[in-house]
Amino acid sequence: MAEAKMTVETIEPVGLRVLIRKDDERRTTRGGILLPDDAKTPVLSGRIVAISAQVDSDPDYPLQKYDKVLIDPRNGIPVDFEQDNKLFIIPIQDVVAVFRKDGSEH
Repeated sequence: MAEAKMTVETIEPVGLRVLIRKDDERRTTRGGILLPDDAKTPVLSGRIVAISAQVDSDPDYPLQKYDKVLIDPRNGIPVDFEQDNKLFIIPIQDVVAVFRKDGSEH
């Protein structure tokens, strides 16, 4: 029996989760100091790619698509989608901060 090939066009997180594309990791400080692997903190930054309907409709979570966020990736689930190895499903409680410009309202 031939297996049908499933085509996935989008990924939509469910529950209290968001889909993040993590930024490239910096291993040097702005002053040029090289950080060894064990000195890195487990907090990463990235951009929100998709928001679950539950998070989107909850006023306690003022997040929007493309927001730059700081995340704790330890509970994140890596997503292998179209050879993009920077995608992670992150529980909302692991989004620890949102970068905002002065004067921006949400």
